Amino acid sequence: MYCPGRKREPLAVHWSIPYDMLMQSRLGLRSRALAVALTVLVAVGNYGCAAGSHRIVQQPALGLLQGAPAISWFAPAVARDLSSLERWRRSVGPPVLVHARTIAPSSDHVLVVSWNLHVGSGDLRGLFTDIRREAGPDVPIVFLLQEAYRSGPEVPRLLGREDIFASVIRGPGQDGRREEIESAAQALGLFAYYVPSMRNGGPLTSDEDRGNAILSTVPLTELTAIELPFERQRRVAIAATVAGTRRDGTPWRLRVASAHLDNLLGARRFWVMGSEFGRARQARGLAAALGNEPDVVLGADLNTWFGFHDRAYTEMARAFPDTQVTDRRATFRGLLRLDHLFFRLQDGRAALFRRVDGRYDSDHYPLIGTIRFTPF
Repeated sequence: MYCPGRKREPLAVHWSIPYDMLMQSRLGLRSRALAVALTVLVAVGNYGCAAGSHRIVQQPALGLLQGAPAISWFAPAVARDLSSLERWRRSVGPPVLVHARTIAPSSDHVLVVSWNLHVGSGDLRGLFTDIRREAGPDVPIVFLLQEAYRSGPEVPRLLGREDIFASVIRGPGQDGRREEIESAAQALGLFAYYVPSMRNGGPLTSDEDRGNAILSTVPLTELTAIELPFERQRRVAIAATVAGTRRDGTPWRLRVASAHLDNLLGARRFWVMGSEFGRARQARGLAAALGNEPDVVLGADLNTWFGFHDRAYTEMARAFPDTQVTDRRATFRGLLRLDHLFFRLQDGRAALFRRVDGRYDSDHYPLIGTIRFTPF
């Protein structure tokens, strides 16, 4: 198979994937053999291509309500991707911004939490309360969230025949309760930035969309939205800047981003087995759009079915060389490592992170990182 402009890679890089996955599974020998065969077929079928171009380019800024900051918007350069994305865009509402009234005290470190909320089922209030109690009142806290949702009249009720939406997801939550992202941010007194990726069910099913969000105890500036290369569903990563001062008065600045990659592809690419190549294309596009500037933290549900060997993970690890993984526990129902934190920091700064012990009513465990502006 020939892909113009894409360097061929050795097929051998794929051989570690089925081994790690299968040795951790409870599949029988026949099922394992079938899975190996499918993986090899996918590897050969996608050899050197990985689903085509990943290039993302800047679009005209998205204006919001009067007085609100504009959002820098990026989208794929591939026409086929843009055609598919346009049909998904029309079914979601606009981005959400929530402003809070807080005074950021000086601190020598920041806490960053990456977490999939299972479409509002996660107990964000409980998690924030526990983190604040442990960290104390002065430490800035930033949440990089996936599967947040928004409901209300802003989500389109009338869709055209060509408009596309996702199947509805509603996690059970504690006592069946869920909380939309704007309400949660206002209740906690946090700054918030939310951009929907897809409508959460059709108009007859819900008035919701879902996507990524950033919530913070300090103001969010330089807002960015990045539509990823289209694979199966529309995915929009988001980024913002947080800033403050250290205890000695020295200013600090940190770029933070939240992303959620596709978990499956279609039957022609073997669903789970082929999905790695689509995620790799999305990861390359996201890494390029985030650029090479220092002091960037990415929290993401990468849907890495193959854990730390998944190409989406290895692409991101190369782009964020200051990532040190010391806690390798599974993050999805205790079975798979789908969620990750990545760091790229200037000299003199360091980061460590771990998995939180409880899921807080989500189906994912949170990851909590500490970024220090002085050495540990």
